[in-house]
Amino acid sequence: MAGIKRKYGLLCTGLLLFLVFLSAFGMQAKGADKEGRILFISSYSYSWKTVQRQISGVEDRVGSSTVVDYEFMDTKRINDEVSSQQFYEGLAYRLSKVEPYDAVILGDDPALLFALQYKEELFDGIPLIFEGVNDTELAAKAAEDPMITGIIEKLSIENNIELGLKLYPSAKKVAVILDNSITGMAVKREYYRYAREYPELKFTDINASELTLNKLRQKISMVGKDTILIYVLMTENASGKQYSEKEAIQFIMNNAKVPVFSMLEGGIGDGFIGGNVASMYKSGEIAADIALNVINGEKVSNMGVMESPNIYCIDQLVVKKFGLTMPDVPENSDVVNYQPPFLERNKEVIIPAGILVFSMLAVVFWAMYDNLKRRKLMEELEEARKIMESASLHDFLTGLGNRSKFMEDIENLVNTGTPCSIMMLDIDHFKHINDTYGHTAGDEALKQLAERLKGMQTPILTPYRFAGDEFIIILKSSQDKIKEKSAFQCYQLFDEPFMLAGEKRKVGGSIGIASYPMDAGSVEQLIICADDAMYQVKKSGRNNFAFYKADGEKKQRE
Repeated sequence: MAGIKRKYGLLCTGLLLFLVFLSAFGMQAKGADKEGRILFISSYSYSWKTVQRQISGVEDRVGSSTVVDYEFMDTKRINDEVSSQQFYEGLAYRLSKVEPYDAVILGDDPALLFALQYKEELFDGIPLIFEGVNDTELAAKAAEDPMITGIIEKLSIENNIELGLKLYPSAKKVAVILDNSITGMAVKREYYRYAREYPELKFTDINASELTLNKLRQKISMVGKDTILIYVLMTENASGKQYSEKEAIQFIMNNAKVPVFSMLEGGIGDGFIGGNVASMYKSGEIAADIALNVINGEKVSNMGVMESPNIYCIDQLVVKKFGLTMPDVPENSDVVNYQPPFLERNKEVIIPAGILVFSMLAVVFWAMYDNLKRRKLMEELEEARKIMESASLHDFLTGLGNRSKFMEDIENLVNTGTPCSIMMLDIDHFKHINDTYGHTAGDEALKQLAERLKGMQTPILTPYRFAGDEFIIILKSSQDKIKEKSAFQCYQLFDEPFMLAGEKRKVGGSIGIASYPMDAGSVEQLIICADDAMYQVKKSGRNNFAFYKADGEKKQRE
């Protein structure tokens, strides 16, 4: 009886300890998800993509239990004492009406300067976390305060010059486009320090704040192929005209005749070739992590100043446009407008062809093993040969002739001197379709477009699947009226919506047309001309068609 009581007592003790452990674990887990309030003060307005990336980085890190509020100083448009005072008064009033914040994130230099000026009045006892700050001396001095920490934004002049030299080994000059803003001046001081590191290069700058509109346009357009042109910032010109980020990028792209490198993410994907950029998204992520750690009890004084999170970002289409070779960049680099290699583009054909080859080898070995069935085996081999031949010339997914079939047919026409035209077509924003609705929906879009192209087929018009989301059409005519009519019929294929993931969606397409022998004397050049015309359509807004012109201009459908 005593033994039973002892066992029962031990069991109760163990159960009690287990319940205490669960309670402690639950309290710890609850503490890890502590609710908090964060204020994000941006130096600029939300319209700047760099600000949007910072905010995306913050929001992707904080949980649903954390409140994040935003204030925008808009110093890119207006940066004077009156504006600063009005922002201070408005913020002071709003802070007096809401619950206190656990941490404040400060985006870029003006926000940090503002917070330092009004720290005691507005942020007394609140941890301050800066990010995107270019002035490293200001950042280091601010971080001496045990309640301030953050991440600097160091634009790597050296890495961008080195990237430029990889693409242009014979470059003799380097030029930066900047202005008299805090960021612009901080980069300018750092930029000219590197002149001693590269004595073989002549260092110059294009300061938008000191040039009129016409002078600025002239300066940018005069930059030659011997110059590495790097964009930093352009918010105003000497005439007082202010530029949004989008306007500045568009102005530069309209006037630059050489690739434009960038030390910020803006413009990459919109025409800039890329560069070693300070990632505003990662800065936002890191700042949010610090804020969450502070909310959960970590001391700011233990953190110090963190290095700039820089990455390489390259636009592969721009590299291709200027006839350059993709540079060697680290594995964690971002490649915009990625062009997959041949094997990846044609895996739909290569995989089934490989299966057929394997099957053929199996049949051959079986024939060697069993001579008595040779006749039947030979019939099977012949049948398999025909299947393989057909598969090698047709796209596995759509049933259209593939790239090999197209090259065979177009070379026959060119080799016999037969006038003809090709129409190169691809689906606009096809990567977005795959990312949004899945690769199955992307395959369905390709098959639906292929069926519509088959409906256009005539004795003089044959469609093919060229690669990925690219299709190409041979038109056995170079007459303008026939080309115009066929191009318009092809453009009308996108009038009807496509079924994507069970829903009707509007899909656009860009079409480029070139003719032999009017535009090109070889198959390779003919394809380049059609691709160039299609690229111009994409550059002009997509969902249209354009004819290649030998003088470099494209005749586009109005």
